[in-house]
Amino acid sequence: MIISLKDRPVVRLHLWLETDKGVFFGLGRWKLLERIQSGQSLKGAAESLGMSYRAAWGKIKNTEKVLGVELIEKKAGKRAGYRLTADGVAMMAGFARWFAEVEGYALRRAEELLPCHPIAYSKTEPRPSEGPASDPEQEPPLP
Repeated sequence: MIISLKDRPVVRLHLWLETDKGVFFGLGRWKLLERIQSGQSLKGAAESLGMSYRAAWGKIKNTEKVLGVELIEKKAGKRAGYRLTADGVAMMAGFARWFAEVEGYALRRAEELLPCHPIAYSKTEPRPSEGPASDPEQEPPLP
């Protein structure tokens, strides 16, 4: 059976880290850090993910508390915004690598076990009807 690319099933994964108090790192936080690293302000990063500045700040501070390290720091100057710390860069890179490895394994096993030959989410085009996810921690996989 041949399935067209647009009809092929897509492997979608939801990976996050949590404590007994809830999620402390997942795709939402990864995307916040990625946008800050690319030059967006914390407010701009939050808005681009459909969340308030306060929610984004709280998520980052919660993660910092759990990890015991700072992920972001103020740039020089009063209104200069934030940049990632070395620990923030390491957390972001480590999560991205972990996600890619888990997704790769899931795709290989799907190819071995299923007759439908699924593809990675990153190989699909976003559907115009899909709006932002209501929970940024449960957004689609990393690009």
